[in-house]
Amino acid sequence: MQPPKKRIPLILEELARAYPEAICALHHESPFQLLIATILSAQCTDARVNEVTPGLFRTYPDPQAFARASLEDIEQAIHSTGFFRNKARNIQACCQALVDGYNGKVPSTMEDLVQLAGVGRKTANVILGNCFGVPGIVVDTHVQRVSCRLGLTDQKDPEKIERGLAQLIPDKEQVDFCHRLILHGRQVCQARKPQCVICCVEKLCPRIGVLP
Repeated sequence: MQPPKKRIPLILEELARAYPEAICALHHESPFQLLIATILSAQCTDARVNEVTPGLFRTYPDPQAFARASLEDIEQAIHSTGFFRNKARNIQACCQALVDGYNGKVPSTMEDLVQLAGVGRKTANVILGNCFGVPGIVVDTHVQRVSCRLGLTDQKDPEKIERGLAQLIPDKEQVDFCHRLILHGRQVCQARKPQCVICCVEKLCPRIGVLP
C-alpha cells in the first residue's frame, strides 16, 4: 500500500465521485444558528438536532434572546438533545459573550471562537469552514475512525489528527473532504461493521484495525 501522500489524490477523487453533494448535515441559515446547532450536536444525532432547532430559533432568534432567557426555559427547549443542563449553560454563556464582546455576531477566527463556552476546535472548524470559507479539518468520530482505517493518521488525539490531515489535504479540499468522510463513515465505514465490499476507497484502504 502506498504512503498516505501518494494515495490522497485518488481518495479525494473517489470520495468526490461517491458523495458529490455532501454538505453540512445540520440545518442552518446563519453562522449563529450553526453555532448553536453544533453545540447541541454533542452526543446527539444531527437528525435530532434538526428536529429541535426550528422551534428553538423561533423562540430564540438571536444571541440576545438566549442571553436574557431563563436557563430552565432553554433546558426545556433542548431537553431531547441530551446533556441539556450543560448545553443550556454553555449556550447562554456563549450568547452572552457574543452580545458583550462581538455585538451579537459570531467571530470568524479560531482564536475567538474557542474562547466561547461550549466551543472547541471541532465546533470552530465547522463554523469557519461552512460559514466563512476558512479551510479546516473537522475531527468528529467518523473522521477519526475512517482516517485511521485509511492509514491517513496513527494519532488518537483529535487535535493531532486535525493537524496531520491538514498537512495531507489541500486547503481548498478540506471542508468537502470532511463532509464526505463523515457521510462515508455513517453510510459505509461504520464502527462495528464496515461494509468494505461496497466501499468506494476499498482498493486504497489498508483496513487498519478492521477485523478480517
